[in-house]
Amino acid sequence: LLAVLKRAQHIQGQKIPKKQWQAAWLLKAVTCIDLTTLAGDDTPSNVHRLCMKAIQPIRYDLLKKIDMHSKGITTAAVCVYPSRVADAVTSLKAANSSLPVASVATGFPAGQTPLKTRLEEVRMAVADGATEIDIVINRTLALTGQWEAMYDEICSFREACGDAHMKTILAIGELGTFTNVYKASLVAMMAGSDFIKTSTGKEAVNATYSVAIVMVRAIRDYFLRTGHKVGFKPAGGIRTAQESLLWLTLIKEELGNDWLCPLLFRLGASSLLADIERQIYHHVTGQYAAYHELPMA
Repeated sequence: LLAVLKRAQHIQGQKIPKKQWQAAWLLKAVTCIDLTTLAGDDTPSNVHRLCMKAIQPIRYDLLKKIDMHSKGITTAAVCVYPSRVADAVTSLKAANSSLPVASVATGFPAGQTPLKTRLEEVRMAVADGATEIDIVINRTLALTGQWEAMYDEICSFREACGDAHMKTILAIGELGTFTNVYKASLVAMMAGSDFIKTSTGKEAVNATYSVAIVMVRAIRDYFLRTGHKVGFKPAGGIRTAQESLLWLTLIKEELGNDWLCPLLFRLGASSLLADIERQIYHHVTGQYAAYHELPMA
């Protein structure tokens, strides 16, 4: 426990890159963002706006000044509720974009609905065009030590996903101990998850560095035993450009450069992109943008 906390402190105390190196790392972070809206008042129009922002996350003139306008910088995916998947797919298709649509499912965020309903939700999201599914585990099974039952559930979700990528949300704020987080990580990976994800963003405690270290060490152990690389996605409360740099640092140090790509690392975020764009604006112009100067995310 103490070793994990000490390591987390060390990561947070790291010096972050400055000037053009910082701009480069921030653009890297943008390409790993799952741009997310998970609100009760989501409508086709704000999902459409989210999709347009995902396709052109940083203002074109800013990218042009640093000669990055032709590099095809987009976010990694857009992430919405199952009912909004069709809207997102329509918007992206109309814009001629092949950006993946991710959908949360399985009774998100609490996972407290019958298994039959949770499986149906996955199937419907896939049928509507989602190519990534963020499922939530049943925390009750983890807290009561029913690991085999949890494994079976995740396997059934994996089957329902078909060809879609499956990201498994552990909701670490509700698992109680580092030991439970480690066990849940391993069970999720053994059951066929493509990614393990920290949180729904709806719990009281979301992505923390100490818990992330436990999860990425589980990923590393799993890789060393099986040769299979599983991705990692922190989510919930990641709002500043500086934090995104710390997450990239943590991944680079713990898992290595192989994991620093959208195939194996995602940042679940809604308001993070706006701050990164402000920092890029500052890098290019030497001034900070007024809020009305940058388009809303």
